[in-house]
Amino acid sequence: MALEKPPYTREQKIAALADQCVQCGLCLPTCPTYGLDGNEAESPRGRIAIAAALARGDTEPTESLRLHLDHCVGCLNCERVCPANVKYGELLVETRAMIGPTPQRPRALLAVLKQPTLLRLAARLGGAKGLGRWRRRLARRLPAESAWRVALEALPESRDIPRLLPSEGHDERPAVALFPGCVASVEDAAAEEATLALLHAAGYRAVRLPAFCCGAIDLHGGEMKAADALADRVRETWRAAGAEHLVTVTPGCLGTLRRALPGVDVADPINLLLARADRLRFQPLARRVALHLPCTQVNVARSDAALATLLRRVPELDVQVVPRAPYCCGAAGAHMLEFPERAARLREATLEQIATVAPQQLLSSNIGCRLHLAAGMDGEGRHWPHMHPLTLLAQQLEVSP
Repeated sequence: MALEKPPYTREQKIAALADQCVQCGLCLPTCPTYGLDGNEAESPRGRIAIAAALARGDTEPTESLRLHLDHCVGCLNCERVCPANVKYGELLVETRAMIGPTPQRPRALLAVLKQPTLLRLAARLGGAKGLGRWRRRLARRLPAESAWRVALEALPESRDIPRLLPSEGHDERPAVALFPGCVASVEDAAAEEATLALLHAAGYRAVRLPAFCCGAIDLHGGEMKAADALADRVRETWRAAGAEHLVTVTPGCLGTLRRALPGVDVADPINLLLARADRLRFQPLARRVALHLPCTQVNVARSDAALATLLRRVPELDVQVVPRAPYCCGAAGAHMLEFPERAARLREATLEQIATVAPQQLLSSNIGCRLHLAAGMDGEGRHWPHMHPLTLLAQQLEVSP
């Protein structure tokens, strides 16, 4: 359906986006969910056809049809190989907004995950009560498909809650605002502190923004009213920051932040650090690390090559990039909570790939991916310590006296 003017309705927009697909099938080999099922409806091409039929009123959003849309992990591998430049991510967001969130969505759990204050309180209580000793026992009492069970299993045994550095004062250095997010602001606080230290060493002035959810969980779940409200908060917070760049240690937030702030330089801090890598010196580290590349780092941040380059500036560090097939580890934001069995199958394939490089440590920049992968590690030699790559870089940073 060719349109001579911009679409006026969501349905028209979805139909126009779908019409860009030439049905070539080049996306199929890159799609993790198609790899799981070999089902056309579980491929980008199949989902585009479903979205178009829904938008044009040719079919109703039955439970079975919407399940194919909900199964999509949003990795955007299809966009990278599409010869027609179909904006699949935008089409998926708009289609989920049109049909609304799934009735099975674990709203109570997601509401907790979006509140950093509640997460910090839970982390402190868990540490005081020895959560690591009893969380798995409690999880086993819950049904296998329970989102709460998955969340308990993904909680770390322990965490370092660092003393967060204060924001730098005003000076002439380029200003970078760090967006802490929700889960990352608690579970990846060490990576955020590391980022501030690295940016400072590279000659930037770092400004820490308040911690809150960027809206990704709601945006990708069809909760558009909540996502729009959080986008407004992002814009207000950014205007008050007075910075030139906005960064986050979690690539999974980048797409949502860019959607809220068109025209703003929303970047992975890796790219800013590599641009000034000549100012950074690292101490040697004789260690073999597996570098897991989250889908959003490859397809949204597009900083995978920059990250590998920066890590290889650490003398003696043996960086082994984990082979990407089957492309997605299965975490995918709330996907691992909503579809734990499917997420576990994707995770197992990723852990097998990690094992092929025989690492001493696992690095991954997405907190959801790291927690999901750690929950699947077993006693067969797959108990690798894991951290954010920026945390390792900050630990090895040579600080001038």
